[in-house]
Amino acid sequence: MTDTARAATLYAAEDLRVVDRPLGPLARGMVRIAFGAGGICGSDMHYFRHARTGDFVVTSPLVLGHEIAGTVAAVGDGVSGIAVDDRVAVNPSRWCETCPNCRAGRHNLCDNIYFMGSASKTPHMQGGFSSLFDAVPAQCVKLPAHVSLEAAALAEPMAVCLHAVARAGDIRGLRGLVIGAGPIGLLTMRLAERAGLATCAVADIAPSTLAFARKLGASETFDVASSPDSLVSAARANPFDVVFEASGTGAGLASAVAAARRGGTIVQIGNLPGGSIPFPANAVMAKELSLHGTFRFGREFDEAVRLISSGAFDPTEIVTARRSLADAPAAVRLALDRTQSMKVLLVAD
Repeated sequence: MTDTARAATLYAAEDLRVVDRPLGPLARGMVRIAFGAGGICGSDMHYFRHARTGDFVVTSPLVLGHEIAGTVAAVGDGVSGIAVDDRVAVNPSRWCETCPNCRAGRHNLCDNIYFMGSASKTPHMQGGFSSLFDAVPAQCVKLPAHVSLEAAALAEPMAVCLHAVARAGDIRGLRGLVIGAGPIGLLTMRLAERAGLATCAVADIAPSTLAFARKLGASETFDVASSPDSLVSAARANPFDVVFEASGTGAGLASAVAAARRGGTIVQIGNLPGGSIPFPANAVMAKELSLHGTFRFGREFDEAVRLISSGAFDPTEIVTARRSLADAPAAVRLALDRTQSMKVLLVAD
């Protein structure tokens, strides 16, 4: 089966085009999926603005998109357990299942991982902001009829946040803080509360996102742009047990160290800029903080789909705009405007 897809393809910083992309015959053991919905992620925005995210640099045209769901359009030879017209959430991770990390159950650290819409490897693994794209059956989680493709597309950021919350350990009854009130920060807040966090404050530099955080139930908010010392001053009086750093900035990470109580826990979710940054490591030592990295997710993707399917969690509460896949360049620009949007979804044309 040979198809041509319309794909949102990044050629350079600020140069995103929706172009025709030949797919070629469907390979044995693969499935071809018709795009249904996809969330624009912070990493998509970093790629758009800088042609890189963190240390991953775009060196050839890259189809963006890894928060995706759709409908199976074709199945290759040798495929079982999935059929044409099945509606699926697509896990963007393709794990090898054989390396030491996979065998240890740490699939997100797979030595041979391919991740859709990422420049982490060369050649890059193309993403799912495409009218048609291919995946292996193991990436496809079938959906009940009542689950919308829009909600299913957000299983991926939910999985990121579920993994981050798990990295914090037992947080029941604790006082928490999220730094960075973007989609990942706010989903982390909601899922941490679900895991038993007693209260959760949120800090950010944008009044509009802090207002959204209050709407979703933040116990307290700190506008660190208009009042730079507000968070640190509050933390001196009543420091936080656990801090989730979701801004992806050096200043945010430093604030997390300052805000955490002695013996507290910090989980670094945000993808920091590439290269070295100043970091208050002595305070980590002196306060005996537990600093945990968190990278993507493992089996939490399946857990996210279960939570959505059961009605236990609705990730679409953070969605503020929907745009056609054909309008992907304008949709990414909208997503970058924090005064106008929280989470922007692309939907099938």
